[in-house]
Amino acid sequence: MQISELAQRTSISVHALRHYERLGLLTPRRRANGYRDYPVALQREVVFIAMSRQLGFTLPQIAPRLAAYRAGTLCIDAMVQDLRERALALDQQIAGLQAQKQRVLEHAAWFRAKQATARRAQAAAPKAKAQWPRVRPAPAPAAPAPPPPPASRSPRPTRKTP
Repeated sequence: MQISELAQRTSISVHALRHYERLGLLTPRRRANGYRDYPVALQREVVFIAMSRQLGFTLPQIAPRLAAYRAGTLCIDAMVQDLRERALALDQQIAGLQAQKQRVLEHAAWFRAKQATARRAQAAAPKAKAQWPRVRPAPAPAAPAPPPPPASRSPRPTRKTP
């Protein structure tokens, strides 16, 4: 079948199919006229790639699994282990995003508090200025530099003018 038909059957764009071919994930035959010829069996591989992408696997992660799938050596235990590892990675991403969300909400609360403080201060003294929150701890004050050593002066020869 041609690439357009494979794209239609699998709901994968022609562009993506060509990309998979460039990466070596798909290897269609070529007809005498140069057109790609995709066997029907390749449709299952495209669906395998698409489903793996939907689960968040990268194409480099999919490549060895696809090779094992083609060879018939991809066992259920390995697939389940890979899926559990992916779920763990997702949990870590979720935890990171939740921590980031908490920081965003804290900053929003800080801005609201500063806004309220500024309004109160403006009512009392119209030129009050709010300070920005520190992102990193303030640097420790530097020790004062020692004074430079006294320069020794050697007498300069005087120039005689005519």
